[in-house]
Order: sequence, then structure tokens, then C-alpha cells
Amino acid sequence: MRFRFASVFLVLCAAGAAQQNYQLDPLKTDIRFTLHDPLHTVHGTFKLKRGNIQLDPETGKASGEVVIDITSGASGSGSRDHRMHKEILESQRYPEAIFIPDRVDGRVAPEGESQIDVHGMFRIHGGEHELSLHFTVQASGGKYMASTHFVIPYVKWGMKNPSNFLLKVDDKVEMDITAAAVPPTS
Repeated sequence: MRFRFASVFLVLCAAGAAQQNYQLDPLKTDIRFTLHDPLHTVHGTFKLKRGNIQLDPETGKASGEVVIDITSGASGSGSRDHRMHKEILESQRYPEAIFIPDRVDGRVAPEGESQIDVHGMFRIHGGEHELSLHFTVQASGGKYMASTHFVIPYVKWGMKNPSNFLLKVDDKVEMDITAAAVPPTS
């Protein structure tokens, strides 16, 4: 869901060169969610399945996809996770969430911190939603780490709210993503 995330690597092109390709590293990508209710807060994770971003630094156009494995969602409670997958995410029917970037505003410096905004479409639970993500990118020695925080209005986007007469949870989930890219391929 944070998805998030791929856009970070749109940025990975520091100086104006022709279109470049970046592979996101699933092993170095951290996708976390937070869901609040009045009594406690639920924290959980998802795994990145794959990600490839193409960026034209001259035009700001972007393409590619970042794919999150929805079936990997875990909160640390087997019964809660079972209900999350069966009733809310319907992960058997919708096993992936996909972010498809189309443009980036801002440039990533070859060293130090940069701020960029990445726009695209986010496909989740059978729907498609516009999403703009603000990233902080850290560049050092040719390596890039990007992070973003955003909110998904999951009820508005067609997913069931797990609230009942005893439990009242927020109708939005907070996402935090930190991602790394492997060196660009040609």
C-alpha cells in the first residue's frame, strides 16, 4: 500500500541524462501501516513484490510500476490478519497494489538531501486512484534512500471498515515507506 515508494526512485537520476531505469530492492524496502482506534493503535507491514521505474530527467516524465504484495500484510495478530485479508483487503481477489508513476516534480541531487513529489495512479482493491507522494531522498556515494508518509482513505476507496459496536477504528490508514534502489541499469 505505500505504497509508496517507487516514485522515490524516479528521482534516482541525479544529473540530466537520457532515460534511465531503476530497480527497487524488495529486501531494502520497508512498507509500514498504522491504523488508529480509541483504545490502541495497530501497526503492520507489507512487502514489496517488485518495482521498476523509468525516468526522463529532462522532461520529468516517469513510467514503470511498483507492486506491493497485499497477501504479505501482517499486524502480529493471526485472527486480526485473517479478518483483514478476508473481509477488508480481500487479498485472495486483489493480491497486489500497484503504483504507476507518470511524473516527478523536483530533482534529486547527486549527494545530500532532496525533496521531490511524484504523481501517478494507485491501483488497489479493484479501483484506481490518483496519488501524489512527497519524498525525502538521501543520496550518498551513488546510493539512494527515499522515504514518504501518506494516508489512504481505504473506506472511501471501497474497502470495508472493520469497526463494530465494541471497536471503532479510523476510516483512513497511514502509510510509511522507506525504499532503496539498486544501481541503474542501462
